[in-house]
Amino acid sequence: MNQSNETGSDTLLGKLLVERGLATSDDIQSCIQVQREVSLESSVADEQETPNQRSLAQVMIDEGIVTQKQIDRIRPEVEEQSGKRQIPGYQILERLGAGAMATVYKARQLSLDRMVAVKVLPRKHTNNEDFVRRFFDEGKAAAKLNHPNIVAAIDVGQAGETYYFVMEYVEGRSVFEDIQDKGPYAEKDALKIAIDIAKALEHAHNAGFIHRDVKPKNIMLTNDDTAKLADMGLARAISDREAAEAEAGKAFGTPYYISPEQIKGEVDVDRRADIYSLGCTLHHMVTGRVPFDGSNPSAVMRKHLNQDLTPVDHINHDLTKGLAEIIEVCMAKNRKQRYATASDLLQDLKAVAKGEAPPFARKMFDLSELSALDQSAGPLDIVALPQPEPLIESPLFWIAAIGWFAVVLLLVILLVTLASN
Repeated sequence: MNQSNETGSDTLLGKLLVERGLATSDDIQSCIQVQREVSLESSVADEQETPNQRSLAQVMIDEGIVTQKQIDRIRPEVEEQSGKRQIPGYQILERLGAGAMATVYKARQLSLDRMVAVKVLPRKHTNNEDFVRRFFDEGKAAAKLNHPNIVAAIDVGQAGETYYFVMEYVEGRSVFEDIQDKGPYAEKDALKIAIDIAKALEHAHNAGFIHRDVKPKNIMLTNDDTAKLADMGLARAISDREAAEAEAGKAFGTPYYISPEQIKGEVDVDRRADIYSLGCTLHHMVTGRVPFDGSNPSAVMRKHLNQDLTPVDHINHDLTKGLAEIIEVCMAKNRKQRYATASDLLQDLKAVAKGEAPPFARKMFDLSELSALDQSAGPLDIVALPQPEPLIESPLFWIAAIGWFAVVLLLVILLVTLASN
């Protein structure tokens, strides 16, 4: 590494050590001064024009401020971040977050002088063709979606061994951060966010994509509280049969919000998986807890498959029955009993937001109740009624018959008498 790169890494190392609480700013400045003095002494003794500079890390270890193990733990992050500063056209400013699949940085797009978010594939995955393919697929999928409630894609590319994906920078926070900081959302606020995300899913589904990872961490809120769906890392074209078959039997998603069909690794996962995940997310938002919890991911996913859902209005009594019905329909274990489309869900969300009953959910509950009645009803109890006595066997019949016979006989006698006179 040349001197300028070494100096840049040292600066980044000092910044990270202070952020982690492993050293103070005074410690860093003191060690930088020692570093300069040692380098100057070395250059004079060896009669060199360029100082033989010792790294800041080594000076801090020698001075007893940090240990070798602490430096070893932080060094990969230094190397990762210093390498990312080489993306042409972007100035990396700070790290926003990291996961197993990528690290996200806040950066300045130099050509337009605007803030962006840059997602970078970790170096440990750069030699894995599958990871690289998925990374670029995410960028391509996001680029095909243009909606105010979806984080916009700006650029995707490669610089040396660095694979990067540039997207809209959302100045705000995530729904997950809101839940952690403030607790459950009020129903009206949760509905507003759910309506925004249902619109985002409606657009994505109509464009032929399923997200497959809807969750509070992937919903960003701007400063004016507009919700935006982020992270297309697991997105897949609904029509991509080859990709679906390659993933068969594997559970792609986040355990707390994953649909039963994703858990089973079914090939024909469709838009209703996103509706299930949005239902889980909405549940978390209004109750402050995930629908199903467990000691490990497998235990959580088993509950998605087998455990009945506790209605949210039984957990938070301030919630309306309409919202509880929406979440239950979203999270039906049998996807045929869920909303067929995000458009249907959107209509119900808007209805409840206006204080009305959710038409689609209410219809599904009515059908369910009728079905339950059909299945629970036993055979009818037939009460035996007394059979009527045959008319010819009745005494009244014979009395009436004799009476009519006598009347007829008298009329005949009367007519014969009149005729003879």
